[in-house]
Amino acid sequence: MQITFGEVAGLIAAIAFLLLVGVLAVPLLKLGRTVDQATRAMTQVADGLGPTLANINTTIDGVNETLVGVNGQLIKVDVMTTNVQQVTTTNAAAMTTLFASTVGGPLVRVAAVTYGVRHAIVARREGELQREATARIKSERKAARRSRRGRK
Repeated sequence: MQITFGEVAGLIAAIAFLLLVGVLAVPLLKLGRTVDQATRAMTQVADGLGPTLANINTTIDGVNETLVGVNGQLIKVDVMTTNVQQVTTTNAAAMTTLFASTVGGPLVRVAAVTYGVRHAIVARREGELQREATARIKSERKAARRSRRGRK
């Protein structure tokens, strides 16, 4: 049995193809494992997502209930502030009138008396200073006249 050159070439090609398939099979097997792990991870995420979404819905429902309560309280506060504003406006005008009539008149009188007393004290001081200055000027003039008479 004699093997021809073509048969040897075919045998080499078959062995090379077998090696190629072997070399390519390893990455394909690893890729298959990676895809399996990714599938498992996605399944775990999907399984955990359901309870998480349920918790989020429960939290949102609680927040909505709280907001309804807060809105009710804000309506009450709005009513109170409106009432306080009305009472304040009415009472402020009445208190201003009352204060002006009871304290304003006597306060104006006290201020007028104080002004008059202060004005009188200042006028008296100025008068005394004026008299002293006039007396001093007169005495200086007399002294100047005497000294002039004494020179002649």
